[in-house]
Amino acid sequence: MSVDLRYGELEAALRDSVRAMLAARSPWQSVLANQDRPDDPALWSSLAVEMGLAGLAVPERLGGGGAGLRENAVVCEELGRAVAPVPYLASAVVATQTLLAGAAEDWLTRLADGGSRAALVLPVDTAPGPAVRTGVVAHGHRLTGTVPGVADAATADLLLVPTAGELWVVEATAPGAGRTPVVSLDQTRALTDVTFDAAPAYRIAAGHRAAGAVHWGLTAGAVLLAAEQYGIARWCLSAAVDHLRTRHQFGRPIGEFQALRHRLADAWVEVTQAGAVSRYAVGVLADAEPAAGPDAEARVAAALAQAHCGPVAVRLAEECVQLHGGIGFSWEHPAHLYLKRARTAAVAFGAADRHRAALAGLVDLPPA
Repeated sequence: MSVDLRYGELEAALRDSVRAMLAARSPWQSVLANQDRPDDPALWSSLAVEMGLAGLAVPERLGGGGAGLRENAVVCEELGRAVAPVPYLASAVVATQTLLAGAAEDWLTRLADGGSRAALVLPVDTAPGPAVRTGVVAHGHRLTGTVPGVADAATADLLLVPTAGELWVVEATAPGAGRTPVVSLDQTRALTDVTFDAAPAYRIAAGHRAAGAVHWGLTAGAVLLAAEQYGIARWCLSAAVDHLRTRHQFGRPIGEFQALRHRLADAWVEVTQAGAVSRYAVGVLADAEPAAGPDAEARVAAALAQAHCGPVAVRLAEECVQLHGGIGFSWEHPAHLYLKRARTAAVAFGAADRHRAALAGLVDLPPA
């Protein structure tokens, strides 16, 4: 499949708008000062309601923007660049794409205007696949069980819950639904243990449709997380370059020293490659049909994106900390926010080695 890696005019305009909004309403100083409060309702309102980005991929007839995953990816890149504490990936991407694949139109209308948020109730490290394990069982239309370490479930209004062969929606405030915060390395993306004790639920899909919807949602999450990781890596490279231009030793900028130039050159190559991988994966998925589930090429693209972009984001965050010297190790500098986000994102939707193994199987490579 031929995929255009370039950004269109509308995507570029969207990127500029989101970047300007985040610079004005969520600068790193604000994120740093409020990292113990991962939910920023005012920022979510600006992003999702005022700018209308929560329903970007929801069809216009359901109140959404009628765009697609390419536009979602641009937003995720900028959110990664700003380490913004909003559940966009969980709600506007994973949950929305799961509902799209499950043809759950009534629930999509609640997400389209940003008034409600949703989360797919699976452990944060769940990798895309045709079958996922869940600790929840259904008895009639009531769910019981516990799912540990769910990303962004703490602020969700709707909980999408897979069980054996079925997909359900639970109102987060329903009797029997409980949420317990979990300490996470990345305080800007909250983790929660979700518990159901005979909680009332609405079944939205069963059989192959339910499994396909969850598989599609997780695949979209893995691909769009790669876009976020690309945004993280870009910020880290830019911050390191700026520091090496302005920090002087022996009467000249330290960026003039050849050893540091070589490190920046290597970092630039890695970031550029990550951008190409991310854009390719997004393009493949954007041209696929959610209701059909991820095809072979989409699965390859998602595995490739996570196998490559996660480690790049971690390496660039580590380089950013080291190249800033002593200040990079201080709590007053934002570098540690990006390192924490990169480290935790590297295991979301499955770690890189898991995706490399999946990729080898998908393209018939023999084991090493």
